[in-house]
Amino acid sequence: MSSSKSVDREAPVQGAVVIHPDREGRGSARHPEARLEEAVGLALALDLEVREALVVSLRRLTPATLFGKGKVEEVAALVEAVEADVVVVDDALTPVQQRNLEKAWKAKVIDRTGLILEIFARRARTREGRLQVELARLTYERSRLVRTWTHLERQRGGFGVMGGPGETQIETDRRLLAEKIGKLKRELVEVRRTRTLQRSARRRVPYPTVALVGYTNAGKSTLFNRLTQAEVLAQDMLFATLDPTLRTLKLPDGRPAILSDTVGFISDLPHELVEAFRATLEEVREADVVLHVRDIASEESAAQAEDVRGVLRRLGVDMDERRILEVWNKADLLPPEDREAAAGDARRAHPPAILVSAVTGEGCDELLKAVAGLVDEAPPVDIYAPAGEGAAIAWLYQHGRVLERVGGKDGSVRLAVSLTPQAMGQFEQLFPQAEIRPH
Repeated sequence: MSSSKSVDREAPVQGAVVIHPDREGRGSARHPEARLEEAVGLALALDLEVREALVVSLRRLTPATLFGKGKVEEVAALVEAVEADVVVVDDALTPVQQRNLEKAWKAKVIDRTGLILEIFARRARTREGRLQVELARLTYERSRLVRTWTHLERQRGGFGVMGGPGETQIETDRRLLAEKIGKLKRELVEVRRTRTLQRSARRRVPYPTVALVGYTNAGKSTLFNRLTQAEVLAQDMLFATLDPTLRTLKLPDGRPAILSDTVGFISDLPHELVEAFRATLEEVREADVVLHVRDIASEESAAQAEDVRGVLRRLGVDMDERRILEVWNKADLLPPEDREAAAGDARRAHPPAILVSAVTGEGCDELLKAVAGLVDEAPPVDIYAPAGEGAAIAWLYQHGRVLERVGGKDGSVRLAVSLTPQAMGQFEQLFPQAEIRPH
């Protein structure tokens, strides 16, 4: 076929306007301009061409359109002037608000939830990841009459139970939606069962597990690659990686551990995604040590860290300081004087943090030593404490990691506990009446 007759199959560029509504009294610790920059990053991650980005102050919310009439008209003129196909509103929109804004602006409107869901849909690679994203999308779609991202559907292939490009949109009938949601939930139950079996198998090999968590783009995947010599995709892009990856990590004493890289968190993470990804994020709940990776070069580092802690709390992750270690990454981006100040702040933090650069390797040896110190435990043992031995039980909770507790009818207690060799020796001396057996 001659070049003049060739067909251009590339999807057309989608021009976008990005708006961050700055609500009064929202109580966010983050600056509106930083929130806008993050929203632009999300749009770019979706291959949108951002032609205009602005912060819009909201003194009061308009139920029908979120924005007031004057601002709606102003944005309509802007959308027409820059010939935008999409308007990204960095907030949650009701279905009514979304439809009204689309009519007023004559462009597709995507809210923050829809934007993040679409990014996740593109990045999911494993069957589990695709199932989880599809469940989150269907849950979100339940209250909407049409697919929010239909204008983007032709740019990518379908996945999971959904069709590919050009195929029909999701049925709007709620009964069919409920059936699909039910089917996905049943499949994810099976995925969870398989994952539980895998974790049980790993426990039989006495390798401690270490999980990386952090705000998206904090450098988790780069650090993962540095520590494990792996080649996980690491880009300066929001949600560059989605599916969890596990690799063997060698600690300084030669002892192996299992390191898992998880999905990055983000402020206002859609609750549909938190629920859908519970099975994947159980890797974090079950880990012996959680490394909370922070972008210390970002002005928003403290606010981002609090967002991550909030998601961890929603997931029911034990926030015990003895198993969560903060890793202050991107030290190489700090000026020398700021780096010295950050190193001092890291040492004074409670518990102490580790300042590293995943790019240069600075601080990574110190990080591995700290991890080794946190996981330096013998395999769990069963300790039987007679009735009235509250002091022994309290000591075990203070100095060890209690995995299980079972009370006997006679008031005795059996605890499954992990202790360092030193702690075990101390316990045997202090409480010789306690019986110790293999777990």
